[in-house]
Amino acid sequence: MRDFRDAKAMAQTLREALKVKSISVSHSESLELVARTLGFHDWNVLSAAIQSSQPVSIQDAKLRARSRSAGTVIPVAPMRDVVFFPQLISPIFVGREKTRRAIESAAADGGRILVVTQKRPDDDDPDFNALHSVGVLAEIIHRAEMPHGDLRVKVSCSERTAIVRPVDGDFLAAEVAPIEETRGLDAEAFMLTREIFEAYQGFTNTAPPQSLYRYASEPGVLADVVVQLMEVGIDRMQQVLETRDVVARLQAILGWMREGSPAKAG
Repeated sequence: MRDFRDAKAMAQTLREALKVKSISVSHSESLELVARTLGFHDWNVLSAAIQSSQPVSIQDAKLRARSRSAGTVIPVAPMRDVVFFPQLISPIFVGREKTRRAIESAAADGGRILVVTQKRPDDDDPDFNALHSVGVLAEIIHRAEMPHGDLRVKVSCSERTAIVRPVDGDFLAAEVAPIEETRGLDAEAFMLTREIFEAYQGFTNTAPPQSLYRYASEPGVLADVVVQLMEVGIDRMQQVLETRDVVARLQAILGWMREGSPAKAG
């Protein structure tokens, strides 16, 4: 009997069965359907579970260890009204006691924490149902107590990471797994990169900052940086964070740019 490791084959079978009935679904749509059928939040979470279940060679194990092994238990810091992306270095301000405990635990054990956006910013004590399933793994660079009592923590974000399974404790923690990008070096990704540079001025009424051009050879990074400069709202930023397919990520951003002004896109 098939299990979740056969998800891609199941998705292909589903597409073929629906095609016979003149129902057309894309490959990504069929993967999402299979993920939900198997009881996972979405394809990102199922993919992370698949990666964590597969045997790896010694070389793969070394690479995975450097990029944060699948199944690693990491403290979780929920964020209100902000989506963090890889490559970002930023302070976070911690006032909630549970999050403070997560930070202290992370600092005592390698300095790694998963930063995840809340679904509702007014939720003062979110559980995992109140968090998105994908965030970013971050390294704690520095932390300091502020005069008003909050903790100021400077973090360096590294990679997209999915929550695989919550872990019980006196603060939020979870088994996590890295999310690998796809189609980041496809010709279509570079073509879309050029189109985004062309569309940027029409969307913002300003020329692209020169700093953006350093990412012209890294389409996935460019998408992450550009969306942080756009006023498209938290939901769309989270959508970009959860999109592992770089081509699809760029297509979404380009579509929002072509909708018109930032006000209309938001």
